[in-house]
Amino acid sequence: MFFTIFLAAAITVVHGRQADVTTSALVHSPKQVTLTLEVELKPGVHVYAPGVEDTYIPIAWTLAESPRYKAGDARMPPSRKLYLEAIDETVPVYEGRFRLTRDVDLNAPGAVEIEGTFRYQACDDQMCYKPEKLTLHWSLDTAHQ
Repeated sequence: MFFTIFLAAAITVVHGRQADVTTSALVHSPKQVTLTLEVELKPGVHVYAPGVEDTYIPIAWTLAESPRYKAGDARMPPSRKLYLEAIDETVPVYEGRFRLTRDVDLNAPGAVEIEGTFRYQACDDQMCYKPEKLTLHWSLDTAHQ
């Protein structure tokens, strides 16, 4: 079976203090798309993966609710375990570059705007930086797919 996948939204880069996030979308059908975040961290920093405990702030990708679509859960890559010698703890983190994806089912083909945020707190081997929330946006039109 052969499937055609169309790029449906312009690729956009959102710059943060310790991370750059590139957004894109792939149209699988007039009623289903996959949103993608390519996260590139500044050298020497890490962010905490979901499932981290205590007072650590994990990454979070949220989408605004809309009657036009239903978003599935974000798919995240496996994290790496990082040993923090100063406090004798091992925590799940992401470093370098990683990708998150999320399927979105549209109620009907056509134009749709999807708003979201990516929240993270980056840390290096000496300190954790103030958490940051980046605003994300996708403009899609699946009417001609």
